Amino acid sequence: MSLKKTIHITFIHGIANKPTAEKLLLQWKNALASDFNGNEDDIDLDTKGITSSMIYWADVLYENPLPELISKTLEIANENIEEDPTLDECGEDWRDKLNEEERKFVDNIALKTSADVPDPLLNRELESKNDLERVPIPWIFKKPLMAYFLRDVHHYLFNKKFSPRAGVSYFVQDEIRTRVIEALNKVKVDNHIIVSHSMGTVIIYDCLKRVTECPFVDTLITIGSPLGLDEIQDKLSPEWTRFDGFPSKIKNLWINVYDGLDPVAMMDGNIENDYKKNGEKVIRVIREDNWGTWRHDISKYLQMPLLRSELQKLID
Repeated sequence: MSLKKTIHITFIHGIANKPTAEKLLLQWKNALASDFNGNEDDIDLDTKGITSSMIYWADVLYENPLPELISKTLEIANENIEEDPTLDECGEDWRDKLNEEERKFVDNIALKTSADVPDPLLNRELESKNDLERVPIPWIFKKPLMAYFLRDVHHYLFNKKFSPRAGVSYFVQDEIRTRVIEALNKVKVDNHIIVSHSMGTVIIYDCLKRVTECPFVDTLITIGSPLGLDEIQDKLSPEWTRFDGFPSKIKNLWINVYDGLDPVAMMDGNIENDYKKNGEKVIRVIREDNWGTWRHDISKYLQMPLLRSELQKLID
């Protein structure tokens, strides 16, 4: 009689502040288990005997975990969001203090993702070019979240020293890398799946490709990823090359899922040409359109049928 294979899913979150690791893990699992679209494709990890964990790094860049009420607003993207002072925690002045290399990095990404452009203005530009139809993102919502993205990715890739609260400071990349490696080393199963979102996809890719002591994983799933941006790829060099960007630490598959209206991933969601394996395209890329104004929301992605179908195949 053959024994059932053990499976563990390690989640790693993305941009902006979050609730505690325990609450965040529960939110992600609940999103997977919800019967949102009526197709009975929900995935209840606990019922299936699949263990899971969350790699948590929000406290490296944010002072205190979010209360659950605010975290739900950020994760579910309430269409009637009202201005909340906690959304301005990131601020803008940090960009004024960058050196020339760092400023170019941030400004170029801001330009490509339209992070500094109110959506009504962007919509008029696109309409004049008969370009992609977009659903307007409330500027009061988009602006702080894209500011988080710019700061988080900059501080990580440039390994900036940062103090999120009194008496504590980190070199951001060093601290988060340490947490990732420690978390991955704790997992001892037959099938280890990584599910990463947003900035989390940059972090896990960096570790798998550029950190020697990073352990192997079976499958990597990246969701709403900015890894298609040239500026990010340049910072992942020299280990990253377009010809051989696929991490050797991935034993089996890399699946990338993106929404064409996700402001973080929309510039180049189809990354198969950027992360080849010995010159061959091997990443399975899935475009999956979710709904609403804020398409970067992980709770929405985790309810989508194509993503769930791929995950189901991995755990069957």
